[in-house]
Parts: sequence; structure tokens; C-alpha cells
Amino acid sequence: MEDERAVGTPVLRRLNTASVLRAVRECAPDPVRLAELVRLTGLTRPTVGQAVEDLVEAGWVQHDHPAAASRKGGRPAVRVSLRGRAAPVLGLDVGPHTVSVGIDDLAGRRLAAVRRSVDHNKASRLLTVVDAVIACALEEAGLEADEIAAVVVATPGIVDAGSGRILLAPSVPGWTSVNLSDHLRDRFRCPVRVENDANLAALAVARERAGPGTLLAVQWGERLGAGVVIDGRLHRGTGAAGEIGFIRPPGRVPDTDDGRGPLERAIGAEAITEQARRAVRTRPGSALREGPIDAAAVFAAATAGDAVTEQVVDDVARTFAHAIAPAVLVLAPDAVVIGGGVARAGPVLLTAITRHLADLTLTPPDVGISGLAEDTILTGALSLALDEVWHQLST
Repeated sequence: MEDERAVGTPVLRRLNTASVLRAVRECAPDPVRLAELVRLTGLTRPTVGQAVEDLVEAGWVQHDHPAAASRKGGRPAVRVSLRGRAAPVLGLDVGPHTVSVGIDDLAGRRLAAVRRSVDHNKASRLLTVVDAVIACALEEAGLEADEIAAVVVATPGIVDAGSGRILLAPSVPGWTSVNLSDHLRDRFRCPVRVENDANLAALAVARERAGPGTLLAVQWGERLGAGVVIDGRLHRGTGAAGEIGFIRPPGRVPDTDDGRGPLERAIGAEAITEQARRAVRTRPGSALREGPIDAAAVFAAATAGDAVTEQVVDDVARTFAHAIAPAVLVLAPDAVVIGGGVARAGPVLLTAITRHLADLTLTPPDVGISGLAEDTILTGALSLALDEVWHQLST
């Protein structure tokens, strides 16, 4: 019996400590009183007190200034909170035109955010920008590379989940020849994970919505990709699930050698702009006849009631709805959520997509815009990096 107690007591103490740490995390970034930790964990007050002291000694939790005593007197309440800088994480969103880096502390507070444009999307140039932006973010956060506890990188293309190798990335010439994981591991002494950017966006959107169900999260800019999340878990398939940019929409789509898929060539941001330019040239009366035309201007004019651009938006929505309708019929998702640059179109695009999907599906899903806007991918990367840290703590 003594031998069993000698073995069991440290194990039980470790389990209790992990339970208290989870409860502190659930309350983060706000401090929490010991009495609340007792309620959340179901443990006794002495057990919670011991666990808190162990966590403070290990550097994961810190004491906050005690709350003021009540008017009737008595000891002030002891409060604790996560020590955020115990395990800061870094998220990296590498796109063909922009590289973004964020650093969050353990409580999810943003310590640094740096975004930089890329003037050329060749792999060597991208790596140079990646290194420079990481250096700026670390300086802004006041951290050294070896203080980072986990790194998650979002990249365009198909990524092998096991090795982190980029298998296909048409938008970045030479990107498949770069071992991004090894490049970053030379700099950081922590786990480094490389993920498809649309998958990370899907995880971020799923957590924003919360709750069970099936979600189809679309990243729509110059390129189109999607992630599928089912009851909070990312669906990868054989590794290329969600590559909707390679769906061939109805009608003729000209072939090009730029690596874009048929749907991207038909309704990517560049294609929307070109379609609007043609419409404005052939149909008089559009508000866009004067001034530059880009996708944002097209959606703004359609929102204002411009008939020419309203038709362009409706054509784009129809093409998109026809492309994803088979996926909607197979998956029956609760929602289709759109992120990326095209998401700025707002209700004028959503209304048209919803109308066309209703004609093509049995149970049309809710169609919405990601509230995370252009930070969707980076948010997903940072969230997954924090998950990695918490997984390490619980094992």
C-alpha cells in the first residue's frame, strides 16, 4: 500500500495541477480567484492552493494584486492569472504578395503584428521577407527566438501534414523546392508546423463560430481555397481537401500557364476586375466609367445600385454557387463562410450567392462573411500554435 501511495500521489498531484491550469486558461486573460478555481475544478481549496503554488513556481501562473477587502473587513481575495510570456507563440502567414507575422502570449494577447508586401513572389525573395518580418516581430515583442514556444506557418498550396513539405504551390514559383520547416527550425528551438493557409483560416472561423456542426470556410482573393471543419476537427481527406480553385465551373474558361485553377481564373479577384472592365466598356451608364477599376470598386458600385456592376456580381455569385453546390450537397454544411479580400464585398455578394445556392441545393446553408477579415489565416496559425503549447503541457 505504501508503494502504491508513493507512486500515485505525484501522479494525482500532476493531474490536479493540470486541471487547475486548464481552469486558469479558460478564464484568461482575466485573473481568477481561488474560490472560482475550486468551483471550476471540483477540487478542494487546499488542493487548488497547492496546485497554484506549483504553477507559480514553474512559471506558468502569476499572482495578481489582491482584490480589496470587503467593507466588513476580512482578507483580500487571492487572484491568479496566466503568465503570458511563459510560452509566447508565433504565427506566420506567407502569401505570394504579403507576409504577415503575429506573436501572442499564452493568454492569447497580441504582443506583435507585422505585415509586409512582397514585390516579387519567387521563393528566394519570399524567404528573405519571411526572415525580415520575423526579426521585426520579435523586436516589437521584446523577445528572442529561443523564447518562442511554438511556430505555425500558413502557406498557399498543398502541404504534407506529416513532414510539412509543400507539395504543390502554383502561386509561388520554386516554393516546393524550399524546406520551410527546416529553414525555420534553424532559427527556433521549438516545434514548427507548416499548414495550408485555407485550412488554418477554416479553423479560425470554426472557433469564431463555436459549437458543433460542419463548416465550409472559403478563402477568396486572387486565389480560391477552402477548408472543411466537422465538429471542430479539420477534414484533410488524402491531403488536398478544399482545393476548390481547381473546380471547373460551367462555361469556357481560358487555359493559362500561371498555375491558377479554372475557378480562380473565372472568379478570382483579378478575373472579377477584368469582367467588370469589359462590362463597363460595352454597357454605358456605369459609375465605373471614370476612374480605376478593381474588385473593391466593383462591389462598392454594385452596393450603391450600379446596374452594370450588379450584373457582374450576380454572374460571379452564380459561377461560385454552381462550383460549390456539389460540395454543399455532399457535405450539407451548416454554413459557408467567406474570408479573404473578396469578403469585403459584403451583403451584395452574399445575397446573390444565397439566392443561387437555393436553386441548386436541397438544404441551402447559411452564407456569411468571416468577422476576422484579412487576419483570418494568421489568427488560425496563432490559435494552432497555442494548441501545440497546451498539448505539450498536458502530456
